[in-house]
Amino acid sequence: MKKALLSLLSLLLVLASLPLGVSAANPDETNVELWNAVKPLETTVTFLNSGAHPDDERSDFLAYLSRGLGVKTSSLIANRGEGGQNEIGDELDNALGIIRSREMIEAAKITEVKAYHLSETTSDPIYDFGFSKTPEETLQKWGEELTYERLIRFIRKYQPDILMPSFQNDDTQHGHHRTMTILSERAFKDAADPTVFPQQLKQGLSVWQVKKLYLPVSSADQATTSIEIGKYDPIYNMTYPQLGEQSRYLHKSQGMGSDIPAAPRQIHLDLKQSAVDTKSDSDLFAGIPYNFTEWAEKLPRSASKLIGEFKYLQRNLDAVIAAYPNEKRVFSISQNALSNVRSITAQVKKAKLSPAIKNDLLHKLSLKEEQLQNVSYVSSGLEVQAKAASKILTKGQNTYVTVTMKNNGKQTLKKVAAALNVPKGWKTKTKSKDVNLAPNKSATMTYLVEVPEDASYFHAYDESTITTSISYKSGSTKTSILEEVDGTIAVLPDIGLTLSPEDIVVNTADVKEEVPVTVTLKNYTEGKASAKVALKVPENWGVHPKNANVSFKEKSEEKQVKFTLRPPKAVQNGEYQVKAAATVNGKTFDSTIQEISYDHIGTFYYQYPAAINTVAFELLKPASLKVGYIESGFDKVADYLSNAGLNITKLTAADLAEGDLSQYDTIVTGIRAYLSREDLKANNARLLEYVENGGHLVVQYHKPGDGWDALKTAPYPLTLGNPSIRWRVTDEKATVNVSKPESALFNYPNKITNDDWSNWVQERGLYFPMKWDERFETFISMADPNEEPFDGGILMAKYGNGTYLYTNLVLYRQIQGQVPGGYRIMTNLISYGAK
Repeated sequence: MKKALLSLLSLLLVLASLPLGVSAANPDETNVELWNAVKPLETTVTFLNSGAHPDDERSDFLAYLSRGLGVKTSSLIANRGEGGQNEIGDELDNALGIIRSREMIEAAKITEVKAYHLSETTSDPIYDFGFSKTPEETLQKWGEELTYERLIRFIRKYQPDILMPSFQNDDTQHGHHRTMTILSERAFKDAADPTVFPQQLKQGLSVWQVKKLYLPVSSADQATTSIEIGKYDPIYNMTYPQLGEQSRYLHKSQGMGSDIPAAPRQIHLDLKQSAVDTKSDSDLFAGIPYNFTEWAEKLPRSASKLIGEFKYLQRNLDAVIAAYPNEKRVFSISQNALSNVRSITAQVKKAKLSPAIKNDLLHKLSLKEEQLQNVSYVSSGLEVQAKAASKILTKGQNTYVTVTMKNNGKQTLKKVAAALNVPKGWKTKTKSKDVNLAPNKSATMTYLVEVPEDASYFHAYDESTITTSISYKSGSTKTSILEEVDGTIAVLPDIGLTLSPEDIVVNTADVKEEVPVTVTLKNYTEGKASAKVALKVPENWGVHPKNANVSFKEKSEEKQVKFTLRPPKAVQNGEYQVKAAATVNGKTFDSTIQEISYDHIGTFYYQYPAAINTVAFELLKPASLKVGYIESGFDKVADYLSNAGLNITKLTAADLAEGDLSQYDTIVTGIRAYLSREDLKANNARLLEYVENGGHLVVQYHKPGDGWDALKTAPYPLTLGNPSIRWRVTDEKATVNVSKPESALFNYPNKITNDDWSNWVQERGLYFPMKWDERFETFISMADPNEEPFDGGILMAKYGNGTYLYTNLVLYRQIQGQVPGGYRIMTNLISYGAK
């Protein structure tokens, strides 16, 4: 099914699930897909919203601009959100970045906003390294020159009339947000300066002067212009803020989106820079030609023929819109307008105009040609479905792609053709020829696709591997559009290797003679395959067996091989790697292929080295300690602690409701468990009773909105910090002052020293408590540079015969990052009171 129709289906799903009892418009009365195609013909304005992370886009305003006015609208996001949190799974870092990137793209489809990123690969320096409080830190880590060069390059390529960063540059904002605002403001002039990154001009780009730069502000008295965007749109049967919120629901990993009522809403904008003279600063578009009629008014009198042509063109475009919802008339008029655009483009190229105006006009005409071809396609009734016989490919493999085209329209389409677009070095073959398609007729074209032996492996941030260019003629006017092949087409290694456990702790205080490792091999080749798998271990380590042979009967089949590692008794503290590799027909494959699949984004793959990161250090633990762990789904701490030798039992809903909790010395909640576990909230009273009867409960960090009741969740009042920017320590090297060094928390079973606070990753703590009952004891304090310290990183109170401990330290990142101090501190926290 063609891409436009897929976007339509997504939007119809939104319309079918409207909040507050709003019902969707009758589909017989409203052709949403056709309206989405014709609306952009109203204007030539382009708008760019810049931000730092996926979900930074101003969805309500962008929905108003794009869906409401037809403005060509895009979001440019710096990084992939790799350092964020995940509310739908346990993926973090690059895997989370892939999820968030795809969520951004899917969300943008609802509002017809094109999503772009400055970050290009999973190893890109423009990386979400976690919360930053300063732009200086951000630019130091991203690389100022690299980031700015990419921003200037994008502006020169996209050529926006209006640029709006999503956030103000003030100290209440994330350092990443402030960075993008600072660079966007600087780029306003620099993108038009040929001395700034002149190599871009040699590569074919032209300088570009953004006409206006606005910043969003919170009130009308701070604004140059205030715009009412809460208007009801009968096409979508909702307001633009409601439509924006529906798009935000696609940011599922961040828990975005909310049901809001239809109500007036204004956005307030402050004009910070302008390159145009205007009589009124209160008009967003003042000084910027809104359509080709206004462009005609900017042309010199000597271009009288072009002036008339542009006015005629806009009348043609308006006629296309006026013909809605009559598909046949829209199609007929759009073909004339398309021919008109191409004719004027040829004239402008030859005309004696200033370079700046000529560049502007050619850009606007190019966009309008693209939009008119989409109008032609949607109104033609041509339905296209492109499918690959194999979505997963390997180097040297062949596959077939079939493109089926059916004419559901009312006119014959001539010379209908499909051509495949494949990466450089790939080959395609077909015997199919173009056809004339009468109404209700269809045609199928088949292509053989040959993947070369030196093909690049799939990368989730690359453009689609295979697309198809569809073209047809009506009269003498040719229309060409691009369609994607259904699903994700990916070139993967012949064999993928997944190791379990992902990481290993070797406890130097009690070195196990044997450490079991399982390697799961997956066959991505067509049909049968044989592989020899082996582990490469550190010097002086043993492994059994040395290698193993594995046979596969079919594609996607998985086989497991069990190995036993034998670390030396005298293993030294430090970091080690255990690597896996499989040999197939003399070729070595040594990658893990992480399959990332969710209904709202589809299926994607993340390839990284097949290795177990191993760390050796001393970890003391009570011999009989028994721990119950309430998993949230947002961390893997229970598995990591189990692999480190602790006795961990994962507690089920039944365990919380009616199980014998007294059998556990300690119960631990996973991060944000009160958000994801309704059974935890329902049985919180049983947990407090467990504490009162002598148990020890350790609660890891939560957000204020995670189902946390400041008065009832803990045994005594405990309020979590809000807003988040003011209640976190982002410097992972921040000095930690222990106020009660004599406490067992820092002495049993491990003696906690400064070394245990070293080599932390990303940050120290999130959502530090801002207020708590006096019965809670405090134990540590820490602060970011030049800020007042927080002393609520570990809070503990006696309750009945037991103890309740709350910590907002990001111990889960340390444990999953193989930081020894993270393990040792967590082990002490959960061992409190144990013998």
